[in-house]
Amino acid sequence: MKLLMKIGIALLFLSMISCSKKQQQHWYKEAHKEQSHETHWSYDGETSPEHWAEFEKNSDCSGQRQSPVNIIDIHTIEDRDQKSLINLHYSAETILNKVRNNGHSIQFDFDKGDSISYNETNYNLIQIHFHEPSEHTVNGVRYPIEIHLVHQSQEKNYTVLGIFGVEGEQSQTMEDMEKFLPLQKGQEKEIEKSFDLSKLFPDNKSYYSYGGSLTTPPCTENVQWVIFKEPIVVSLEEVLKLKDNMPLENFRDEQPLNDRLVYLHKM
Repeated sequence: MKLLMKIGIALLFLSMISCSKKQQQHWYKEAHKEQSHETHWSYDGETSPEHWAEFEKNSDCSGQRQSPVNIIDIHTIEDRDQKSLINLHYSAETILNKVRNNGHSIQFDFDKGDSISYNETNYNLIQIHFHEPSEHTVNGVRYPIEIHLVHQSQEKNYTVLGIFGVEGEQSQTMEDMEKFLPLQKGQEKEIEKSFDLSKLFPDNKSYYSYGGSLTTPPCTENVQWVIFKEPIVVSLEEVLKLKDNMPLENFRDEQPLNDRLVYLHKM
């Protein structure tokens, strides 16, 4: 009888230990999950751009060829021989697939159709998104808005076109895009309609170019940047409508240029 009681007590003790371990494992998983959630990058606080390299361990965020940069006109090199020409192939028939609020910006995803050729390589437009205020600066000046048109080659390299916006008259293209707003964080809308982006570009196609990175984690350094020198004009109302649907000041500060060169291509 005493032996059975001892065995029972031992089994109860082992059960309590097992239960305790399961509780600890559950707590660890939940804590790890919460920590993972907390370290997702953002634009403010402990997960703001200056901390991205700390918790994005496998990223390029601490690299030497990061974007955005401050472009100083007198330090640019004019491409007089037009060695790096860009050709825009934008159609009124390209399909806008969806519009979504990804928590960092408003993003428009496109089917294949619009493309560019740059340095004799073809890049397909995959999406456009917005930053308010601008990420790149020119002579230290930050614009109210910067539009990024992200293009990808077959080799998975990127060329991103940057278009600055200044406040003034209404832009019909911006009006056409903003009719899909508002969108809450994480919300998306299926569109599946043709959309003409060709009128979004400035009349003067002169541009700066340099080699850099994505401006959001993982900050991949395989990006060729093309920044149009002349801004487009958008209305204050259009700027504010976008701002209401995005994080406040969703831009990364300028990064050191290091040994990189910025070229000016006059068109």
